[in-house]
Amino acid sequence: MKKVIIGSKNPIKVASVTHAFHKAFPNEIFDFIGVISQSKVSDQPMSDEETYLGATNRASNARSNHPKADFWVGVEGGISYHKEDMEAMAWIVILSKSQTGKARTGTFVLPKEIQLLVEQGIELGVADDIVFKRNNSKQQNGAVGILTNDLITRSTYYEHATTLALIPFLKPELYT
Repeated sequence: MKKVIIGSKNPIKVASVTHAFHKAFPNEIFDFIGVISQSKVSDQPMSDEETYLGATNRASNARSNHPKADFWVGVEGGISYHKEDMEAMAWIVILSKSQTGKARTGTFVLPKEIQLLVEQGIELGVADDIVFKRNNSKQQNGAVGILTNDLITRSTYYEHATTLALIPFLKPELYT
C-alpha cells in the first residue's frame, strides 16, 4: 500500500486527489491522509506565482512532517489578474522521492461583486459566501461550482489538474 499525504484537511481537496490517483493508478492500493500543512503564503494568494509557491510549500512541508510516505500533494487555490479581470485558479504540486509533478487548473473570471470584496482583503471563499448567501462554500462546491451550477464542481476542478500533475508519474521515462 502506498501512502499519499495531502497538505490539507479540506474534504474537497482530499477527495479530488483521491479520485485522480485512483483513476491514474487503478491497480494500486493507496492510503490517503489529509494533514495540516502550511502554505507560507497569504490566506488568499493574489498571483499565479504566489499560488504556485503555496502549493509547493504545502507539498514540501507535508514531506518534511511525514517523510515515510510515497507521495506528498499540495493544492493551493488563488487568483490572478488578466487586464482588469480577476481570475480564479489553483496549482497542484505532487512530490515523490524521485519525481515532481505540477499542473494548474483552468481559469475563470470572477464576478465584479466578488472581485471588489477580494480586493478589500476578503478571502475568495468568504466573498462567495457573502455574495451567494452560503456558508463554508470552499469546503463544498466553491466559486467554480456556484458559478457553473455544478457543471464543474470544486472537486472535479481540482481532480483534472491533479491528473495532469500525475503525468510524470504515469510516464516517468519522459521526465527523467
